[in-house]
Amino acid sequence: MTDTTTEIEAAAFRHLLQHLNQDRPDVQNIDLMILAGFCRNCLADWYREAADARGIALDREAARERVYGMPFAEWKARHQREATPEQLAAFEAARQAHP
Repeated sequence: MTDTTTEIEAAAFRHLLQHLNQDRPDVQNIDLMILAGFCRNCLADWYREAADARGIALDREAARERVYGMPFAEWKARHQREATPEQLAAFEAARQAHP
């Protein structure tokens, strides 16, 4: 992988984070999980795993803060709503269909 490829991928990742957290904070994590099979928390876990693979210690909260652009508890208080029964049912159905 070239440095240019890494730079392009990093820019795309930063744009994805901006889109999810600044442009579309109304899109709930559960809806992302239902439709795409991943959410902001998954991105934070992948970020932490990538850091760990490179010998960089990063705890879950620090990774989430990097992905959310603020402490997770703050983002959750501002943007996250309780999942509806319909969302929970759709999530479970999606989980069963794509284990």
